[in-house]
Amino acid sequence: MSPKRPKRRRRGVVDTSVVAAGVAGFKAGVTPMNDSARLIRGWIENDSFVWLVSADILDEYKAVLGRLRVRPALIGTIVNLLREEAEQVKSAGSIEAEPDPGDAPFWECADHGRADFIVTLNPKDFPQSKLKAKVILPSEPLPSAATRRATAGPRPPRRRRR
Repeated sequence: MSPKRPKRRRRGVVDTSVVAAGVAGFKAGVTPMNDSARLIRGWIENDSFVWLVSADILDEYKAVLGRLRVRPALIGTIVNLLREEAEQVKSAGSIEAEPDPGDAPFWECADHGRADFIVTLNPKDFPQSKLKAKVILPSEPLPSAATRRATAGPRPPRRRRR
């Protein structure tokens, strides 16, 4: 009998809108009061998915949280936690996001990181027809890892590195 292959963990990109709305989810001892905070707390406490980030995404998180006047110490805690626990994805700057070009780092991270989902409060900025990852709201259940492959169609073969 051959051993079972371990299940592939769900992989996701979290839009800045969700991080900003759910910042309380990063605070220990604070009960999450909205879907964004519950999603983040689920990631912290239950390792519910692989959070994908890039340097550009972390920079955007820092900038937006700073503009929202989140305490610098909490911003540092969030960014350091993500640097340690999230999977870092290198992006090539090769994707043009429509309708919001500012979302290109999230599209690239999802594509290069083989994300199963992108979670956002602004689904109009992430047209499902242009993305391989499933676009969801924080209130929706996380899709299975197989969802990406089922909805994306055939993926072009990857080139071998020499």
